Amino acid sequence: MSEIVTGTAARISTHPLFSYGFRPFFLGAGAYALAVMALWFGWMSVGMPDWALFGEAPIAWHAHEMIFGFAAAAVGGFLLTAVPNWTGALPLSGLPLMLLFAAWLIGRAAMLGAGWMGPVFSAILDLVFLPLLGVAATRQLFVKPAPRNLIFLAMLAALFGANVAYHLATSGVIPGVELDSLRFALILLVLMIAIVGGRVIPAFTHNWLHLNRASAPMPRRIPWLDGASISTIAALAVLQVLPAADEIQGGIALLAALANGVRLYFWRGVPTWRAPIVFVLHVSYAWIVIGLVLLSAAAFGPGLPSIPAEHAFGAGAVASMIMSIMTRASLGHTGRPLIAPRPVVLGYLLLTLAALLRVFGSMLFPAQTIVILQFAGLSWIAAFGLFVAVYAPILMMPRRLAGGAT
Repeated sequence: MSEIVTGTAARISTHPLFSYGFRPFFLGAGAYALAVMALWFGWMSVGMPDWALFGEAPIAWHAHEMIFGFAAAAVGGFLLTAVPNWTGALPLSGLPLMLLFAAWLIGRAAMLGAGWMGPVFSAILDLVFLPLLGVAATRQLFVKPAPRNLIFLAMLAALFGANVAYHLATSGVIPGVELDSLRFALILLVLMIAIVGGRVIPAFTHNWLHLNRASAPMPRRIPWLDGASISTIAALAVLQVLPAADEIQGGIALLAALANGVRLYFWRGVPTWRAPIVFVLHVSYAWIVIGLVLLSAAAFGPGLPSIPAEHAFGAGAVASMIMSIMTRASLGHTGRPLIAPRPVVLGYLLLTLAALLRVFGSMLFPAQTIVILQFAGLSWIAAFGLFVAVYAPILMMPRRLAGGAT
């Protein structure tokens, strides 16, 4: 994909930051990932400051904002950039993009100050962003509608429904479904990664292997395997909101792990370790397989918690894939070579370390859980700090006249 800004779009843009959707939302996602973790880290270490007027327990705020704050911003940046490339529609820019980004920012402020604003008002402000993003994406998708792309509108609607359910639960209207709604939203994000990953990971891997390791086996896409990989994850999402025996969920999770593991194997990612910007995509997808295995183990194993699986999905798959896509797309769409800067490669490693510590640390060393969580938090903060430091100038400067493509 390449960044194309029409003359009309350029005239209504007041700053390069609002010339294309990926710019403000990728920068916002990176900065917010850092801020949310910094607050969470502060709460774990010294307690929450008085001005953090959460309307619910800090742990619920943390989980909600990682999904509907950090991840939702990244989803917005991706869709507002990918959809014009798919359909030929004009990209959202200028004042409309500013207003959409402002809606996301207002939602974050409302969630931070929910204890002061009250649950109803803060919920209303938080719920505005996803419908507005859906309207913007719909206008672009229907320039050249295709069923395989319209699925993203259904997923945005499902995410919005999960957020509504969360707020209804925290407001006491339908108590007891907070965690179910967050789990459903998390699996939806994993499903989105499975869909998008199946399009971009084999393609990017093929491009790199063709140029650098032409004799190596090329990635393979097997339609029935793609279908099995995606449909089993979709079934898991449904099971988050429908009552089902643990054995059913565990069985489907195991089938999903097998299908997605074989799918990942056929994408031939190992030889790309010399190109971190490609290899990290495979690492990110591997976290889906790890999460599915852990979810299956929790369903079948007596007393085993599902939290490690949830963090494999969130801190592993979702966060790593967001970092992967943001770093690659930002380079390609601003005319730069698709080579990850060294600080960003360090960021990939730190984010992987954070996920490993969060998922496996407390299981292996339960007596050191607090220390492990603190190291995981610091690794996360450092990873996204490096992203913001390197990419803020890139995202805020005009596109170069020549360069890479995503």
